[in-house]
Amino acid sequence: MTLGYDKKLFILAFDHRGSFQKKMFGIAGEPSAEETAKIVDAKSVIFDGFTRALSEGAPADAAGILVDEQFGADVARKARANGWIAAMPVEKSGLDYFDFEYGDEFGKHIEEFDPSFAKILLRYNPEGDAELNRRSVDGLKRLSDWLHDHDRKFLLELLVPAEPAQLEAVDGSDERYDLELRPRLMRTTMEQLQNAGIEPDIWKIEGIDRREDCETIAAQAKAGGRHGVGCVVLGRGADTEKVEHWLRQGAGVDGYLGFAIGRTIWWDQLEGYLDGSLSRDDAAAQIAEKYRRAIDVYNGAA
Repeated sequence: MTLGYDKKLFILAFDHRGSFQKKMFGIAGEPSAEETAKIVDAKSVIFDGFTRALSEGAPADAAGILVDEQFGADVARKARANGWIAAMPVEKSGLDYFDFEYGDEFGKHIEEFDPSFAKILLRYNPEGDAELNRRSVDGLKRLSDWLHDHDRKFLLELLVPAEPAQLEAVDGSDERYDLELRPRLMRTTMEQLQNAGIEPDIWKIEGIDRREDCETIAAQAKAGGRHGVGCVVLGRGADTEKVEHWLRQGAGVDGYLGFAIGRTIWWDQLEGYLDGSLSRDDAAAQIAEKYRRAIDVYNGAA
């Protein structure tokens, strides 16, 4: 299978697990059967919003979902049965390094659900803990090799959290870190992973504030003959205005394909559904509207 993916891609992401159950539901540890059912229902509301967006004109050849097996197995099966794009995570939730959710059985789970993309979330700072970085690289190399040996597409979500010394260098400002340091660190991380033989088809990239930095990141994704490899913008739970700014910076850059956005689109709507201030239909309708709005912003800027 040729490395890369070069079509537009607009992913509604709701593969959140540990953080989702803790922050949305206040559940610490393993959820009970009753608690699990509530989380599964909430994720089905997001999926209702996705299917409604399709019925209202979202492009079926580019629209997709990112959902987990733990709470979204039925949703993933429905999406694939309808021929829609569906990505699923492989990583264990909540770790500072990459490890497999299902250990040595990871391949069996991928083959059972047959997702369009196998996705991992990686927290990696090239100036961070060397041992944790090495553990991540070892696991990612194994996954990357398996996916390409089995003709499957690989979506890598890269987060580069600030190290204390890096934050200190920008006077403790998260905004300055994002603007002044993170783009360079992201590019360095991508290069290190590529040099280690880790080959994503798509990089899921934190929003970048300057277009020239998007161009640098896209060029690194394609470096060394990786001409078909692309990037999508992730939302990081930021407010709508910030996310739309990030979309506009990436839109139209050679190698940028679209986005994979989650909480920005559905968090408030799920809270409304859960506290009873929104009906299920109203919550799904608002999610559909916000998802289609993100597609329109990206396409309009491109």
